[in-house]
Amino acid sequence: MSTPRRRRSALPLTLLAATLLVPLATACSSGTSDGSTAGQRLRVAMAFPPAQAMSPYGDDAVTLSRLAVIEGLTALDRNGEAKPALAASWKRDDDRTWTFTLRDAAFQDGTKLKAPDVVRSLRAAKAASPKPRVLSDTRLTASAPDARTVRISTADPDPLLPQRLANPSLTILSAAAYRDGRVNPAGHATGPFTLTKVNGAVSATLQRNDSYWGPKAKAPGADVTFVADGTARANALRTEAVDIAEYVPVSQASLLGDRLVHAFPSARTNGLSLNTEHGVFADPAMRAAAREAIDSEALVKGVHEGRADTAEGLLGPGVPWAAAARTAPTNRVKAADRAQVAKTEEIVLATYTNRPELPEVASVVQQQLTARGFTVKQVVRDYAQLEADALAGRYDAFIQARNTLLDTADPVSYLASDFTCDGSFNISQLCDPRVDAAVGKAAGLAGTDVRHRAAMTAEARILGTDALVPLLHERFIQGYDDTRVRGVSLDPMERTLITADTRIG
Repeated sequence: MSTPRRRRSALPLTLLAATLLVPLATACSSGTSDGSTAGQRLRVAMAFPPAQAMSPYGDDAVTLSRLAVIEGLTALDRNGEAKPALAASWKRDDDRTWTFTLRDAAFQDGTKLKAPDVVRSLRAAKAASPKPRVLSDTRLTASAPDARTVRISTADPDPLLPQRLANPSLTILSAAAYRDGRVNPAGHATGPFTLTKVNGAVSATLQRNDSYWGPKAKAPGADVTFVADGTARANALRTEAVDIAEYVPVSQASLLGDRLVHAFPSARTNGLSLNTEHGVFADPAMRAAAREAIDSEALVKGVHEGRADTAEGLLGPGVPWAAAARTAPTNRVKAADRAQVAKTEEIVLATYTNRPELPEVASVVQQQLTARGFTVKQVVRDYAQLEADALAGRYDAFIQARNTLLDTADPVSYLASDFTCDGSFNISQLCDPRVDAAVGKAAGLAGTDVRHRAAMTAEARILGTDALVPLLHERFIQGYDDTRVRGVSLDPMERTLITADTRIG
């Protein structure tokens, strides 16, 4: 079986960028008669095409959140603290029960938001398969004492429940969204923009939600194109085929220039997940050998052109308190020597094309592992083609770019979903009672400082298993012309991009 090569678009990049103009050309007609841009539709190039038909229970929920389509009971501020969204207020009744009071709001299909809608949505998320990562370390029960009140209880004390409820997978949808065993957010959410059309993995159309409970969107809508090729996204921005291009590749940043490139701190870590259950890396000594083979500084300089940070742990500079609280990895085993490594079977190293640096990172990692004696075959495809196999443990090694604050703005949920026995995003297939105990302890603590220290103890346990080898910490780069595009959200937690305030002019 031949080694798959890095996937490229079937179209030349210049032609691909030009084709973006075709579905978006109508957006240019929305300016005023005097040629100004007031009221112009937004043209957006997104990196990740829908992987689950815009289901809110996977990574598509993040896309819906970034496009300001969906909302939960709460939202997060810049510090990761919960703030009101569909819930106007809340209070903690005891260590396991909270009461949320709903604001006066309507769904995009015209029905009024009521407490039973919240209960239905939370129950649907709880019953989803696979279960949303944010629910991997908690069990919640919702009830509606009256039309404006929702009571939520958890099996164990959960001090982060308000932050948890801001997760995009816990979006609140109207009754019409749940039909025939499927969940369809199009036209049934509450955000400032309504999803009106999805053209498979190619494009989507948004319209302003004029019944939105908050300030109305300043743009009348948005035309979204899903472009997995990062260079094509950059070219579309350069040729003004789009107004906003998310995740500009590092290789394109210097070519675009400061006017079009906006970099900011990241909570995203590139990591090498090693299959602890099957194959070569079921042996801890082989995982340790892989870890010793990795040169993070070479990845930062060679692939990211210095626009990243060398890996220190699971949590990088986007989690500013982590460095001071970090402790040394615990219970690491001795690495296998090169002769032992050379006797192992070929390993399959997989990654995805949606983040343009990852295939290059994979090539360098392959070289580093080969130098240690491993025989390595690469599989590089679109993320949607890899996710199911990665979660099922069908690869020996998997390189991903993981936002460690995405689920609750607190890394404990990330640690639980990615590294515990019952974790719903456990690509490394790790099941270690000591890790589960350390993560469980951190999850039950309420005080900020003590919770942070416990999280770093759990990090040390995880790093000690070598289930994941940190490669580097990313810096985000979003693309737009800051002389004409306003209100783009530069969010380290990646939950927002387009907002009600995003506009042309």
